[in-house]
Amino acid sequence: MELDVTGLPTPRHDGVGSPVAPEPDQAAVPDEVAADEVAADEVAADEAPASDQPVVVPLLEPSEGVPDVIETPEALVEAVAAFGAGTGPVAVDAERASGYRYGQHTYLVQMRREGAGTVLIDPRALPDLSALSRALVGVEWVLHAASQDLPGLREQGLMPSRIFDTELAARLLGLPRVGLAAVVADTLGLGLAKEHSAVDWSTRPLPHEWLRYAALDVELLVEVREVLAERLAAAGKAQWAAQEFEAIRTAPQPPPKAEPWRRVSGLHAVRDARRVAVVRELWTARETNARQRDISPGRVLPDHAIVAAAQALPRSVPQLIALPAFGGKGTRRRATLWQEAIDRAMALPEDQLPSVRGPRSEGPPPARAWSERDPAAAARLAAARASVAVESARWDIPVENLVQPELLRRLCWTPPDPVDAAAVTAVLEAGGARPWQVELLSAGLAAALQAPRP
Repeated sequence: MELDVTGLPTPRHDGVGSPVAPEPDQAAVPDEVAADEVAADEVAADEAPASDQPVVVPLLEPSEGVPDVIETPEALVEAVAAFGAGTGPVAVDAERASGYRYGQHTYLVQMRREGAGTVLIDPRALPDLSALSRALVGVEWVLHAASQDLPGLREQGLMPSRIFDTELAARLLGLPRVGLAAVVADTLGLGLAKEHSAVDWSTRPLPHEWLRYAALDVELLVEVREVLAERLAAAGKAQWAAQEFEAIRTAPQPPPKAEPWRRVSGLHAVRDARRVAVVRELWTARETNARQRDISPGRVLPDHAIVAAAQALPRSVPQLIALPAFGGKGTRRRATLWQEAIDRAMALPEDQLPSVRGPRSEGPPPARAWSERDPAAAARLAAARASVAVESARWDIPVENLVQPELLRRLCWTPPDPVDAAAVTAVLEAGGARPWQVELLSAGLAAALQAPRP
């Protein structure tokens, strides 16, 4: 849970609690924080107060106080025994250092179970937490936006037997806002503060107020789960939710991107291959430096600085640091590193320059190009989207939770032959759609694919 209600990272604090300004190489917020490192349950607008929302009672303290952080094997053994002897589901959360550290590693694990209370565990001091998984075999784990936390938890050996995702449940129920604070307010009428959601959780020691925040994040998860489960059952969506939860729990790790440097924000403005090569070399140099220093890449060198250098093509360090985007103290200190990357790109022979358009994809082209490249496919996509929108409105479920947009585009770009419900079902199943999604969509999509004409 990585953003506060403003949508921006909150400042770090020292052990006493006074604000401490971050010390990135650039003062600006890292470009990738907004795009890649923000947890799905913490979108700023999702937590903004609405005028028609009822007044909620703020929850300020955990019911049993703030526990000490578990940092020793002996304390972990005690926690394992307590959780193994507890009853009911276990609430689980994890805190990362998105925008501060390299990668998405977990820096604090919070767990709560009836009969065991709440524990806060330092996974840096105790990297192997698999004993907790063994003690909780068969027990349901309740998480909010599980897809955000499960990869990091697995690094510590924390692998649930089954899960309940309160964020996804809220989506399936059509709640207008699905961040944790909003869902707690909707289900329990309580206000959950989010002011420490984007702090640097790699800080040691962790300030007491941060630990209070972390403990509160699991204080109510099981109670929220009970309310949402009742609503899902009443709406006839309990089995749908179960299928979604299991799909998230068992989802394989996505394969690495073929050319991850192409995710640099603003790359679309770089128009020729030589400048694209500069982007690639600077991204590679930044990635290496960030990994070595364990710092978020955007704090080493922001995306906008990479694009600015690619546009300007400086031929020397003085020319480079004259660019406004390279005016930061840390950036100037490493100016030689960045200029060397630019020089490597400038020295590449023409046949080693990257494509401006990117690697050839097996998937369909961007939908905006369909009307010119294949009007019939564009008509199919419009009809298919309309069909999905009807089901979305009927069941009060967001379109993106009914079908993956990429899967829908693939279906419409290369439809099965012949087009019928059985063939569409096969395509959806092969693309990872769950049985409940296939049941809702296959007949309507088959009809939509047959009807349109350009």
